[in-house]
Amino acid sequence: MREIDVAEVTGIVRQMCIDANHTLSDDMRTALSRAQEQEESELGKNIFSKLEENLKIAKEDMIPICQDTGMAVFFVNVGQEVHFVGGSLTDAINEGVRQGYTEGYLRKSVVGDPLMRKNTGDNTPAVIHYNIVQGDKVSITCAPKGFGSENMSRVFMLKPADGEEGVKNAIVQAVKDAGPNACPPMVVGVGIGGTFEKCAEMAKEALTRPVGQHSDIEYVCKMEEEVLDKINETGIGPAGLGGKITALAVNINTYATHIAGLPVAVNICCHVNRHVSKVI
Repeated sequence: MREIDVAEVTGIVRQMCIDANHTLSDDMRTALSRAQEQEESELGKNIFSKLEENLKIAKEDMIPICQDTGMAVFFVNVGQEVHFVGGSLTDAINEGVRQGYTEGYLRKSVVGDPLMRKNTGDNTPAVIHYNIVQGDKVSITCAPKGFGSENMSRVFMLKPADGEEGVKNAIVQAVKDAGPNACPPMVVGVGIGGTFEKCAEMAKEALTRPVGQHSDIEYVCKMEEEVLDKINETGIGPAGLGGKITALAVNINTYATHIAGLPVAVNICCHVNRHVSKVI
């Protein structure tokens, strides 16, 4: 049994919050660069140039790549041979968020109650998804989620008879309804199957998959490519001002489901699609 002090987790989470909000991940940087070359609209090309300039300033001056530094979301895979000591793992993660957002001078956007609306002042609590896996390692993915794009999320409880075409149409419709509100060019995370809550979690986690890395399920991989083409045919374009590139990627996760259901969740992320991972 391997022991990990939760204080180590706090320090790692603190830095992840700061890094994710200041530096674009390599996969997103590559995707944006490729998209800029593919964009045909002059206005769209200009938007890409502005985005590139913004990212450069953020990195050089250590200011957030987006003013909405999001609600901190974590996917934590815990090896079953790991024993945490020194306190609660959840408390340790939240303490890391508190330190990262406070000491990193990141905007605090979390209210403690959804109706009373009083700001917690340190961007806690985080949203944490745990998964128990084999081994003695702990992998943590931090994915701060701004609500310009989060508010464009959709869940469709389709009928099994709607099939693959129904799923494709639902994803494209969600993007059309989002329009410029999700700050395109966007990454589209999709969860298909499971239950109401399972498909939503899968859609959120799909956003953390590196852009350009497709599903290893053949028909899903093909669907990702087809839906991406359909989305880019909408003409929404960069910043919603028209153009060829509306989305950089469509990432789809699937899971078993009930004979009577076909749940589909769509979680869109803006052009920064912040995510950073660490293995302890």
